[in-house]
Amino acid sequence: MSVRPHPVQCACLGVALAILCATPASAADATIALMPATMARIGSIDARFQSYNVEMVEVTGGHFWRPYADRRKPSSKADGIPAGRDPAMYAYRKPIDLANPRLRKLAAALGPAFLRVSGTWANTTYFDDTDDGARSPPSGFKGVLTRRQWKGVIDFARTVDAGLVSSFATGPGTRDASGVWTPAQAEKLIAATQALGGTIAAAEFMNEPDLAAIGGAPVGYDAASFGRDIAVFAPFLKRTSPETILLGPGTVSTGGSSDALGSEKLLAAAGPVFDAISFHYYGALSPRCSKRVPAAAARDRNALSQGWLSGIDRAASFYANLRDRFAPGKPLWITETADAACGGNPWSSTFLDSFRYLDTLGRMAKLQVQVVMHNTLAASDYGLLEEKDFTPRPSYWAALLWRKLMGTVVLDVGLVTVPGLYLYAHCLRDKAGGVALLAINTDRMAPRSLKLSETARRYTLTAANLTDARVRLNGRELRLAADDELPVLEGEPVAASRIDLAPTSITFLSIADATNPACR
Repeated sequence: MSVRPHPVQCACLGVALAILCATPASAADATIALMPATMARIGSIDARFQSYNVEMVEVTGGHFWRPYADRRKPSSKADGIPAGRDPAMYAYRKPIDLANPRLRKLAAALGPAFLRVSGTWANTTYFDDTDDGARSPPSGFKGVLTRRQWKGVIDFARTVDAGLVSSFATGPGTRDASGVWTPAQAEKLIAATQALGGTIAAAEFMNEPDLAAIGGAPVGYDAASFGRDIAVFAPFLKRTSPETILLGPGTVSTGGSSDALGSEKLLAAAGPVFDAISFHYYGALSPRCSKRVPAAAARDRNALSQGWLSGIDRAASFYANLRDRFAPGKPLWITETADAACGGNPWSSTFLDSFRYLDTLGRMAKLQVQVVMHNTLAASDYGLLEEKDFTPRPSYWAALLWRKLMGTVVLDVGLVTVPGLYLYAHCLRDKAGGVALLAINTDRMAPRSLKLSETARRYTLTAANLTDARVRLNGRELRLAADDELPVLEGEPVAASRIDLAPTSITFLSIADATNPACR
């Protein structure tokens, strides 16, 4: 078996050849030698890199994507449901209880983060600043957000250390006789936020302007319309909330320049106004929207494939290229992502999606995307928490380990060519000189092996099967204790030696004594 240069040799070759030091040239069963002490810095990510969404429709109450396990009779009403959508895909929810102690405790454990309250429904939500009780939305709107509900959002964000991110109503009810957006509603929302002691840390003008019709925009809305609206919105936001980061375009498409509402045309029409370029990414449409449910074998195979996991790389590259053309030097933010749009796939709530969740964070950190907002915190199948009682799902436990271990400085782990193995390295959180490694083995049959030059603590996530809703850390099931206390996430000490990675397992390694100079 041929391998790359030995780590001792590599230490003498300099940074230019560091990429050769991590990985054997071939053979999937090879042991990969890693030297955390000498891993070079790639860059850094925002302290609130790992973030999440609470949809506006969760805050107001209304119809959102029906969980697959929901056996209630579908509603025949289409109130608030986007135009042209089948009401059977949705289920009505009461407003989320943002004061719930369990929800607050679990969200706080992921802090600091950004909390985005937006989504398709936000485009047509009327802000009622009177709190006189429930009312029907005025003409041109489909939902109502009360001052009391918005206060709940602000209190929640403050309690869980989350910077508030939102967007504004942009439907027909916000427009003048010529169809141009007016800031009356946005002005009320910003004024109320400030009066309630809150701050909108960042904002998009609207949710997914490339899907304008679904989002409730006026008939015939196009890139020129978006440009006219941004010409009103950008100076308004600067005047009324100067501390707010202006994000845009907030699109999901990666189509060509011929698309009437493509991201390229929207950015060109808006001009150089955005402080950061934001986009959304979903690897597929869920069966709710696609009407296709893959067989179990295809599901497991595809959900762990390189093609599936790397899709977000292609989206990030597309938007990075647009950024370089229209907003050079500005950061990239992902303000919505999950495995599949329309509420997630049937396996989103299981261990299987934890691989994609963590791999996405690792990939985007390496590409210097500054913020990644998972959709959602606690709604439908892609929620990190079960929506009925906020029980943690496997991806929540994965998120918690990322928050515990992976710091904001991103390191170069080297080129990994072993099939099914994905490696990511960051400075260890809250430990000068320390290094954290994330090793994801997606192979269903074969183990993989690492060799470390330092002692470490190991945190390995496994499950009885890929679609189990329960997850084990170093062999012990993770669950909340009495009074919803989170378990202590303890790593097992491992010597500087070979570390085996079981098939379909996720392993974090904490190397506190790496003394990496990039991490001081």
